[in-house]
Amino acid sequence: MKTTPDPFDLTGRVAVVTGGYGVLGAGMAHELARGGARVAILGRRLDAAEKMAAEIRGEGGEAMPLAADVLEREQLVRAREAVLERWGALDILVNAAGGNVPRARTDGAPVFGMPLDAFDEVVRLNLHGTVLPTLVFAEAMAARKKGCVVNISSMAAARALSGVLGYSVAKAAIDNFTRWMAVDLARRYGDQLRVNAIAPGFFVAAQNKGVLLNVDGSYTERARTIIARTPMARFGEPRELSSVVRFLCSDAASFITGTVIPVDGGFSADGGV
Repeated sequence: MKTTPDPFDLTGRVAVVTGGYGVLGAGMAHELARGGARVAILGRRLDAAEKMAAEIRGEGGEAMPLAADVLEREQLVRAREAVLERWGALDILVNAAGGNVPRARTDGAPVFGMPLDAFDEVVRLNLHGTVLPTLVFAEAMAARKKGCVVNISSMAAARALSGVLGYSVAKAAIDNFTRWMAVDLARRYGDQLRVNAIAPGFFVAAQNKGVLLNVDGSYTERARTIIARTPMARFGEPRELSSVVRFLCSDAASFITGTVIPVDGGFSADGGV
């Protein structure tokens, strides 16, 4: 009997994951490697990128570290050329680099005192740190008229979450950027070049651990509010994001582009009544 190819199989594909040694980015990198992709871990810290690449190799995958700042075009171009020189192609880009800036938070205080330089910093980190890698790495995909970009949005893009104005503005812009790039690339280069995003709900990661968990590991007041508004009544696990990223990068999602998929335990669906 003829076997049907696994539409989720990524064997032979080449992926770059920015922020690939962070809690969530690392999970995505591991999942892509488990799917058969060769994975380049990109970040400013070469030692951390190499450690993550070594972990993937230790599990039987193929990985390489890339030292680059997502806000520096020349560094990104060098990273792209290193990937192409080693593996000859570039099929997947996951823009997992990002996060909030503590000085830009306005928890418990009027927004009028927020430093504008902190606002600019968080917007650059999240928005520019997604736009610039996409422009650099997707150019290689456009040359082959084939590839997949996955951006990271947030619940903050669609709902007003207190204390995170700059982060919310940046993530809302990523939603628009995702749709814009999806349309432009498909019209110019065909139906095999796709751009999508996932919008995580609430996951405990290094950047927000102090906001969600007390020193003893118990939930903060903000965490309890979030859980109360999440129908599944828990935080997400990194693997629950990674599996959606793998889906979007695979042939199983071949007719999906320009979407922003919530992975939020029902948070965005709950009307609060």
